[in-house]
Amino acid sequence: MKSQEITIRLENGLEARPVAMLVQVASKYESSIYIESNGKKVNAKSIMGMMSLGLDIGERVNVTADGVDEEAALEGINEYLSGK
Repeated sequence: MKSQEITIRLENGLEARPVAMLVQVASKYESSIYIESNGKKVNAKSIMGMMSLGLDIGERVNVTADGVDEEAALEGINEYLSGK
């Protein structure tokens, strides 16, 4: 299991469309991926879970990946949330 703190740098934060894109990115990986913010931990592959976090630009989240491609999963999520 690997974990990384990431700052959200998406221009409009995580509104509906960016959340849907994040779920697509997370779903490409076999690993379990969770995003934690303000004591709430949700599955990054769940649109409803991600929407419930209400994340905005500049917020810091802790991303945890556990599985065979956990390093690639963290890298992919980091790239997306960093706006790259």
